[in-house]
Amino acid sequence: MIALPAADTALSPFTGWTRAHWERVADTILDGAARHASPTGSLIRYPGVPGGLGRDIDHLEGFTRTFMLASFRIAGDPARTQSLARRYARGIAAGVDPTHPERWVRIEEHTQAKVEAAALALGLHLTRDTVWAQLDDRARTQTIDYLSAFMGEPYPPNNWAWFRIMVSFFLESVGGPFSASDRDEDFALLDGFDLPGGWTSDGVGRDFDHYCGWALPFYPIVWAQLVQDDAHYAQRVARYTERLDDYLDDALHLIGADGAPLLQGRSLTYRFATAAPAWAAAFHGRSRHDPGLLRRAASGQIKHFVERGAPDADGVLSLGWHHPWRAIAQNYSGLGSPYWAAKGMLGLALPASHPAWTAPEQPLPIDRGAFARALSAPGWLAMGTTDGIVRIVNHGTDHRAEGTDHPDAPLYAKFGYSTATAPVLTDPGTSWPVDGTVALVRDGLPSHRSGFTVGNTLALDAQTLLGWSTSTAHWPIGYEAGPDHGVGTHHGATMHGPRIDTVSVTHGAWEVRLIRVHADAPLQPGDTLRVGGWALTGDVAPFTDGPAPSDEAPHAAWARTERLATGVVALGEYTLGDGGDPHSSGVLILDDATPLAGRTAVPWLETAPDAGAWRAFGIHLGAPTEATTAPVVSTHHEGRHIAWPDGHVTRLPIDPLLSRSDATP
Repeated sequence: MIALPAADTALSPFTGWTRAHWERVADTILDGAARHASPTGSLIRYPGVPGGLGRDIDHLEGFTRTFMLASFRIAGDPARTQSLARRYARGIAAGVDPTHPERWVRIEEHTQAKVEAAALALGLHLTRDTVWAQLDDRARTQTIDYLSAFMGEPYPPNNWAWFRIMVSFFLESVGGPFSASDRDEDFALLDGFDLPGGWTSDGVGRDFDHYCGWALPFYPIVWAQLVQDDAHYAQRVARYTERLDDYLDDALHLIGADGAPLLQGRSLTYRFATAAPAWAAAFHGRSRHDPGLLRRAASGQIKHFVERGAPDADGVLSLGWHHPWRAIAQNYSGLGSPYWAAKGMLGLALPASHPAWTAPEQPLPIDRGAFARALSAPGWLAMGTTDGIVRIVNHGTDHRAEGTDHPDAPLYAKFGYSTATAPVLTDPGTSWPVDGTVALVRDGLPSHRSGFTVGNTLALDAQTLLGWSTSTAHWPIGYEAGPDHGVGTHHGATMHGPRIDTVSVTHGAWEVRLIRVHADAPLQPGDTLRVGGWALTGDVAPFTDGPAPSDEAPHAAWARTERLATGVVALGEYTLGDGGDPHSSGVLILDDATPLAGRTAVPWLETAPDAGAWRAFGIHLGAPTEATTAPVVSTHHEGRHIAWPDGHVTRLPIDPLLSRSDATP
């Protein structure tokens, strides 16, 4: 672990971290990069098995992404970082020289260089008086030539649009070529991703993950500096800053008390890049969020990883989450990729006298106690509990479009994600998913839910949330999950089954899940309805003290660690079918299945489906001491009642909970 300065609990009562802590981490990473640099410093050659895009891209990413971090460090403290500026200036001069033996992969040679060009442009913008100033005319001309190859070139229709924008406006600022039509196209695409509440989808699908914070609001704030004197963009800049604050209203609820970010979505190996939106709000300086709150959010997240060994004492960020775990990699992830974590260190570009560094830390939502918040854009029910854990129940995100029938992406399509658990990311748990699922199991294969219809998410009261979605059960035949956990597709045959309605009612550590299988496609003999609970990783063991609704076992399955218990419990009068069909249950145990350390346990429960009938299940994730009593679901003439273990009662109307007239619980 990195040796850190003493904690300052007066300035930072929640984390103890100050600017000195951030500087120590940044300098450790940058010193590590220097140890793995080529002779000119233009290539950072981290050791290990090459990534999916090859060693040349790994080495380019190692430079550009650590240069972004270096640019923050230099911009915020130019007097004490002169040698760092000289080091990266030498590397740039060699990298952009097409005849140099240590030159970079060029944009016309590999599309990934477009991504890295944006990091280069951003860093050079922030270090105009230091790094850019040290480049001679030849190096400047070659830098402009290198970046200019991006103009007019295509890119994936997602956050990559900001890469071309950053390059274009930097080029204009240094007398290079740019395209006004490119800009119009880029902004039009990005505007189409905007959603209410400051959220932005990373593309045209239900693409909600950390890119909504570490990319889409991050670049606009730095870009705003490039156009601060251009009245043509004033309204757009104002809109971006306001939307960032709106987004943070939700996003600040998604950080655990221990600083853990939500473990959901792709590119998780970027780790504390999740701190980027908080620092972006501090960077533009007009946020309605207190600067001490923004630093609390950012410091908590980087501290979470540093205390768990990322980066290691040599400044290396491996492919992994806390510890090295290669299976977290996507098909584009390489040895230099994790250094996008630099985005979460933007605050270092602010001087030590800035309020973001001098204001006392303020509490996050989770620090203030339990909360319940419906996030409408991503379709999430967010619950924070006094144990410091944030969990979401997901009825709006699958990285797909409605009506598609691709396999479920485990980092997007699960019913639940939290700051204390991780979904199963290795086979067979991805091809035959159990955790976080509602599945019709046919011939041993569980159905998938991607392409579902999104319902509403709403607060029933201050403590209780409701959300729903409807999926068409489908089975990808012969599907084997690859390393691309989020954007992969299935090109084989797909079998289709009935629609499944799922309604979630959340209260504290419990979710009551109401499930109905429709009769619009025939059930087959042997079909079972399976509900999979949370994947709990650690020193797992069976939990025999968990509640069951009656003495007729097996109606529940439980597992626990020292900190947490998780279980699935059959509830209510609609638990058994007309024939009193028996349940089966169990706990799936997997080794090395998530990026967290330890074995993984997944409780599950199965029953025979009864077309048209509603079934009720309780899903729990929380302290073992809070898992002694399950919710009680009952039906009265005026509606359904849920009696929660804390004594709170939720009344659900008999009137439709779902928006279609044929989908009434």
